[in-house]
Amino acid sequence: MTSVVVENLRKVYGEDTVALDDVSFEVEDGEFVVVLGPSGAGKSTLLRILNGLTSATEGRVLVGDEEAARAQSDVAMVFQMHYVIESMSAYRNALTGALSRAGLVESVLTRYDAAEKRRALEALETVGLLDAASQRAGSMSGGQQQRVGIARALVQDPALLLADEPVASLDPKAARQVMGYMKGAAEERNLTTVASLHQVNIAREFGDYFIGISDGELVFEGDRDDLTMDAVDAIYYDESEESQGAIV
Repeated sequence: MTSVVVENLRKVYGEDTVALDDVSFEVEDGEFVVVLGPSGAGKSTLLRILNGLTSATEGRVLVGDEEAARAQSDVAMVFQMHYVIESMSAYRNALTGALSRAGLVESVLTRYDAAEKRRALEALETVGLLDAASQRAGSMSGGQQQRVGIARALVQDPALLLADEPVASLDPKAARQVMGYMKGAAEERNLTTVASLHQVNIAREFGDYFIGISDGELVFEGDRDDLTMDAVDAIYYDESEESQGAIV
């Protein structure tokens, strides 16, 4: 079953700044897709549209059977920066993921039921932090904080997990550890995942399928065997000097 459909997607900022230009692809249910591309290629814009945070200028995006803008409660996001609340424990941070599905009153009063509390502990266990559930997030390493961010997203119980450069600020060892936990969580839950990365070696290690974007255009689509050095060159180096903009 197809989980995500992107059709003829175009995004223009202002009058003539093209971030995405006629991008189309599909993501199958449970697939772990990595979006590759240089800085400014349009990867973050794509993820923001998938998350319903930004509207497309043209084209459409379906998450399941719904337009992306209407499916926000079914989509969870892991950001490059951890965005944890440093004064709160890992457990309390993870638990805030339940707020995305809570009603207004529950959100204001921060009431959590037993099922949500159980999901928070299960999510922390999934990312290897159950023993550190009571630890203050501000005292954790960057890799641990990002794993708390993944746990928070899992508590949302999403149909689609998005990750925007989730390991860009981490050293290679921590990056692989974080990606390993994310991939493990996706496999355990059959969770459709789309993650943008710029580290090709890490992408090869964890991705099932790959999308390459350069200067806002789809220049590659394929599996690990298709991601040859020529394909990587096409994604990262076949850009004209005029295309070195600042679109993200």
